[in-house]
Amino acid sequence: MSTEPSSAPVSDGDRGRPGGGRNRRRGAGRQTDKQNRRPRRTGPHRVSTAQLEAAAAKRAAVEVPPITYPAQLPVSARRADISAAIRDHQVVIVAGETGSGKTTQIPKIALDLGRGRQGQIGHTQPRRLAARTVAERIAEELGTQLGGVVGYQVRFTDQSSEDTLVKVMTDGILLAQIQRDPQLLAYDTIIIDEAHERSLNIDFLLGYLSRLLPQRPDLKLIITSATIDSERFAAHFSPAALARRGGAPDYVTDVLPDLAPIVEVSGRTFPVEIRYRPLSPDESSDTGPAARAEPAETDRPGRQAPAKSSRPGRPAAGPRSPKNAREEKDLVTGIIEACDELLREGNGDILVFLSGEREIHDTADGLAGHLKERARDPKHPQHVEILPLYARLSSAEQHRVFQQHSSRRIVLATNVAETSLTVPGIHYVVDPGTARISRYSKQTKVQRLPIEPVSQASANQRSGRSGRVADGIAIRLYSEEDFDGRPEFTEPEILRTSLASVLLQMISVGVVATPDDVARFPFVEPPDTRAIRDGVQLLTELGALETVPTGESGSTGGTVTRLTDVGRTLAQLPMDPRLARMVIEGSRHGVAREVAIVAAALSIQDPRERPAEQRAQADQQHARFADPRSDFLTYLNLWEYVREQQHLLSGSAFRRQCKAEYLNFLRIREWQDVVAQLREMSKPLGIEMSFQPRRRPTDRPRISPDDGDRAAAEGAEAASYRQTWDDDTIHRSLLAGLLSQLGMQDTGEVKASAVAHLRGQQREVALKRAKKQARNEYIGARGARFAIFPGSPLSKKPPVWIMAGELVETSRLWARDVARIQPEWAEDLAGPLAKHTYSDPHWSSKQGAAMCTEKVLLYGVPIVSDRRVLYAKVDAEAAREMFVRHALVEGDWTTHHRFFHDNRALLEEAGELEARSRQRGLVADEDDLFAFYDERVPDSVVSAAHFDRWWSRARKETPDLLTFTMEQLVGDASVDTSEFPGAWPQGELSLPLTYQFQPGSDADGVTMHIPVAVLARVVPDGFDWMVPGLLEELTIATIKSLPKAVRRELVPAPDVARDVVAWIRAECPAWEDIMRAGDMAESYVAAFTRAVRALRDVVVPPEVWDDERVARLPGHLRMTFRVIEERGRGRDASSIVLDESKDLVLLQRKLAGRAEAAVRSAVRGAVGAALAEARAASGVSRASGEAGAAGEDPRATHSPAPGGAPFGDTVARGSSPAAPSVVPSPSEVGARGSGAEGGVVGEQSGLSSWPSGLPDGVLPLSVSTDVGAGVVVRGFPALVEEAAPKVKGQARSMGVALRILADETQRDTQHAAGVRRLLLSEAALGTGRITSRWTGTQSLTMAASPYSNTEALVADLQLAAVVSLTSVGDSARYDTPPGGPDAASIRSAAAYADALAFVRRHLEDEVYRVVGHVVAALSASRTLEAEVRASGSLALLNTLQDLREHRASLIHDGFVSATPPRRLPHLARYLRADSHRLTKAADNPGRDADLAWRIGDVTAAYEKALATYAAGSPDAARAAELADVRWMLEELRVSLFAQQLGTDGPVSEKRIRKVLAPNGW
Repeated sequence: MSTEPSSAPVSDGDRGRPGGGRNRRRGAGRQTDKQNRRPRRTGPHRVSTAQLEAAAAKRAAVEVPPITYPAQLPVSARRADISAAIRDHQVVIVAGETGSGKTTQIPKIALDLGRGRQGQIGHTQPRRLAARTVAERIAEELGTQLGGVVGYQVRFTDQSSEDTLVKVMTDGILLAQIQRDPQLLAYDTIIIDEAHERSLNIDFLLGYLSRLLPQRPDLKLIITSATIDSERFAAHFSPAALARRGGAPDYVTDVLPDLAPIVEVSGRTFPVEIRYRPLSPDESSDTGPAARAEPAETDRPGRQAPAKSSRPGRPAAGPRSPKNAREEKDLVTGIIEACDELLREGNGDILVFLSGEREIHDTADGLAGHLKERARDPKHPQHVEILPLYARLSSAEQHRVFQQHSSRRIVLATNVAETSLTVPGIHYVVDPGTARISRYSKQTKVQRLPIEPVSQASANQRSGRSGRVADGIAIRLYSEEDFDGRPEFTEPEILRTSLASVLLQMISVGVVATPDDVARFPFVEPPDTRAIRDGVQLLTELGALETVPTGESGSTGGTVTRLTDVGRTLAQLPMDPRLARMVIEGSRHGVAREVAIVAAALSIQDPRERPAEQRAQADQQHARFADPRSDFLTYLNLWEYVREQQHLLSGSAFRRQCKAEYLNFLRIREWQDVVAQLREMSKPLGIEMSFQPRRRPTDRPRISPDDGDRAAAEGAEAASYRQTWDDDTIHRSLLAGLLSQLGMQDTGEVKASAVAHLRGQQREVALKRAKKQARNEYIGARGARFAIFPGSPLSKKPPVWIMAGELVETSRLWARDVARIQPEWAEDLAGPLAKHTYSDPHWSSKQGAAMCTEKVLLYGVPIVSDRRVLYAKVDAEAAREMFVRHALVEGDWTTHHRFFHDNRALLEEAGELEARSRQRGLVADEDDLFAFYDERVPDSVVSAAHFDRWWSRARKETPDLLTFTMEQLVGDASVDTSEFPGAWPQGELSLPLTYQFQPGSDADGVTMHIPVAVLARVVPDGFDWMVPGLLEELTIATIKSLPKAVRRELVPAPDVARDVVAWIRAECPAWEDIMRAGDMAESYVAAFTRAVRALRDVVVPPEVWDDERVARLPGHLRMTFRVIEERGRGRDASSIVLDESKDLVLLQRKLAGRAEAAVRSAVRGAVGAALAEARAASGVSRASGEAGAAGEDPRATHSPAPGGAPFGDTVARGSSPAAPSVVPSPSEVGARGSGAEGGVVGEQSGLSSWPSGLPDGVLPLSVSTDVGAGVVVRGFPALVEEAAPKVKGQARSMGVALRILADETQRDTQHAAGVRRLLLSEAALGTGRITSRWTGTQSLTMAASPYSNTEALVADLQLAAVVSLTSVGDSARYDTPPGGPDAASIRSAAAYADALAFVRRHLEDEVYRVVGHVVAALSASRTLEAEVRASGSLALLNTLQDLREHRASLIHDGFVSATPPRRLPHLARYLRADSHRLTKAADNPGRDADLAWRIGDVTAAYEKALATYAAGSPDAARAAELADVRWMLEELRVSLFAQQLGTDGPVSEKRIRKVLAPNGW
């Protein structure tokens, strides 16, 4: 269902009425000639007695023609009764049905009685159109000219004269005259017509008159109504009630009548048959339209009249139509069936009442589709014309309803057709029983238009429309029980609308003194006190009311609400207070004219028309004026356009143009009249509205539609109609009247559950639509939620903040006439209405002051969120305390004061003593420091700015006032720094130490700062000693961590610890010597073990010293390693912490890549300077790109380098492998790399031969440089395997690069692999040449290998052959030719050339030998696979699975080169052993399971040893041992499962476990 709001007609009465505000659903009154139109002037000027007497004298001389009364009118029959009642009573109530003639005849009866001479007969109508037509009718019956004896006055039109005795006017005109004539002395008779409508104007007039009548005994009041609660009015205007209001005593009022006279006049109607056709078959009073319609406010004031048991003149319900009697129907279907039923009854038109435009359009479409050709073809013999009728229709379309016609009609109308307009020719009525009724929401403070069930009186009015010309039929689409349960009368407007205008006018006129007096005003039905409070709140929002202490008036205590200067000005502007407030604010900013134009547009019906049949064309025309930022600017653009056209065109041409461009001429004139009236009334108020010429943003020539394409002409003009305005100033002024109608965009996420039932494209479309709708969701005042009306350009790209000229609730709450705003504007305008809250007080080092977060709320909407303000404005004392504590004590600020920096340095020095000694209380705490500053800094200093101003004066008098001394901080405390050194020596490294005394934190204790460039060179040995000052505490903790059996021999622990420490210091080397030796020195646990053995003869088992014991030591007794990286140089130098941990090995593994990159960067930077000096010394230009004297490879400077190096090649001075000392000393390689012996090493990529550019072709074992602070960074050059760049269409291959490694333990392994890959790249043979030597059997066997193709197999065979040829010692295979080189030791061009020659000489034969071993292994693998596949015993499932996994671990893709050369010939034996195992297992599965468990147990120990090694420091020897164990396990399998095959040397479980755990198992 569409959620577009629909319009509903309401009164089009005068806009100057107290309750009159903007209402865009009013019909435009007809205008008279220009000379008869003049602005209505209102103001404080009172009518004088002389003026009244002169006017009365002139009226006394007027001759009235003979008065006749049409006999056919029912009121004529009661003329005598009415005349007598008027003559004998001050108040008369005439109750008559519509059509009785009371509106036109009662003024004539008053004339007959001689009324209208001393004062005029005032005759009020709720609508301008009715006022004019009634005056014309009375003048016609009297035979006089309009404006003579009978005249009328409506807004902008006063067609009356000095001879006028009967003045017909809108009720708003009479209200406006109260300001000039409070006693209404200009009238001797007042007729309030159509009082049953109970509009706000009528209720106010009745209340005012009920107070005035006791003061004016000569004033007659006649109240007429079609349907009215007569007794309520009779009681309200009874003589007793009037006397009581006049101050008469009780003994007088007790004898007076309690009811005013009531004269009932029957209407001129025909019998009407009522038929009930409820849409629901089971509909009752609680399931009818009343229940289905949108509910009204449940807390609205007023009562609902009880339903009467019977209504005279209403016949019984007609027969129910059997068609679809038991089916649920929607509204359109019900109307169609009702119309079909009525079309069969006979001739006559049908009037259908609907609640709004949308329902009218839906019903029209449904009827057109149902009637088909009868509705579309005017020439059809049974043609039915379907006509809409609602307030927003253009005048021409409304007049179609009243024109003569030959065919039948179905008129679809809103409730405007109930009493305001009489549609001719109506014989039948269809009444769904609902209407949109304007209602003020006390929760959201907005005017709503909900669909509600109509009252019984309205329902009878509707049905009565069918009995005006003949017997009629009315079909009600609800049940009779529903009708009986409805309220008898429509709730008065005063109980369901905003009272702001009423309050303003009542206070300004003097009817009441304060808003509190409104509750005592004699309304017929007093409004709810909550509604009065809301009105006061709105006027307070607008600045019209203020609350002041009553003491100003001379009394004490309490407050009183009174009118402000703004309020008095608002009361003199004839428009809604919100709109008037805009004009006043506009005058302050110099945009009063523009704001007045907008305010006038908001107070009338929209001058733009959208005919139902031509909506697209109308929207296209109106889009020329639309401003995408503001609907208000659209009105200004339209105003300027209309003004320009009026000057260019004649009157008739302008009318035609308005019609062609879908602009309502009468509304345009009304708009201009309102602006003119505002201009006139603003002059005495000092509001300037002079015209200022506007300019368009683009001065394009106007194009005639006759010249070329019309669309192009319209497009050219469209841009020119958007004027240049002072947008922000205009909108700020408008916002002054719309503070409670601003909105903040609600950026809520779309819930997935809303589209969970959709899939694919439908889900995407639904999500997109939901997101778009979510953007058009706003949170308004008091929690209201609304959306921008779809007709606004801003709905397409909703801004974050908007203000709305109108909030109307239909199917939902819509914002109409919106504009983008800045929320800061509302803060300036709101004043005391804005609520300021402060939270989150915090210290800001940037501001140097305590700050807090301020939030500004306006009616619950956060117009300012999270604004940081000075906390001193909220709590100066707390702000000063935060300044002293955070800035002066904690040092969290930026300052240049010398005393502060001296104090911080002294505090750090004192804190270091406390941290090293791990003793609290040595240094003054923060409270002591706070007290120091608090005593010296004055109370007025609350921020850094205040402090700077004070200290600039105070330091001249007492410069040492705020300076600490060491005695103040630590007293006599001291610490031996030799026990707590500042650096940790290890080898040639010296790493800084810091101390933290923070128990419970990770960094508590001693922290070593390790530059990432030397991280790989730090060994974990020696750190268990900690520093000398903690040795005794460490010893105590170590004793406590021992097992109980050992610990009980070492008690008491403190005494034993002192003895152990003394022994260690006497028997062991100095601490510095132990630390510098690193892994070559004795560990602390070894020294401890020796000490307790020597002192107490206690043997500590080796297995006690495990990682779990270390973890039980207190955190401060374990070293913390913090890895840092230096950034920048000079003053910009800084260091960042990459990571820190108690586990050094873990850090080395995690940061291995960063360490390698740091090494490359450090070495490159140091030696680069040396290269530049060498080039300069040899006269070689940098730009030449040639190699320097050091032999640098020119290609090296452009090849990329991994590891984050800024450019491709890292260069460093290196040491030759042949040199006695392979690592130059720091003095030999300075920070700039000068003075180093050896050549330059540059990283290179994509090598195809031995690297060029090396000094003498030699690749040094290491390169190093001193980066300052005693830190020597060392790298280890090596040839490494790297993945070659990907070539499209080919598998990625491996290449070789020269890289500088950070870890020495990886150098030889990676270098050997790189050399072998490089040798293979130069000596590799073609695939065809290798395979040509294979026999047929070998080819078949090799075809079954796990390799993807022959090329991959041949490549791996050749790599395995190169590995064999470059392996020496125990790693060489038995049948490999002797004399081959060791790949790891090839570090010169000469050695590489010899190795290449050897490989080329033996490669082909070696490959053939490798093939032989591979074929044997593949044959054994194929045999095993067949045997496993052939076995189907369930008892051997585990065995078979183990065999499959074992075979896969030996034979896989790449197994040839991955298997060590020495082990390759044994693969066939290992696989044949599995075949023997399978045979034996079939005979004895239990024995096989036992043996398999033994293998599994040893394998688990091996895997555990691998994991332990992976978690520890790299150790080449240990890695070699574990590699041997892997093949020892294979031999163990042979010894257990196939002993007859023999093993390669002795093997047993014990031997293996001894290797895995040298200390026992």
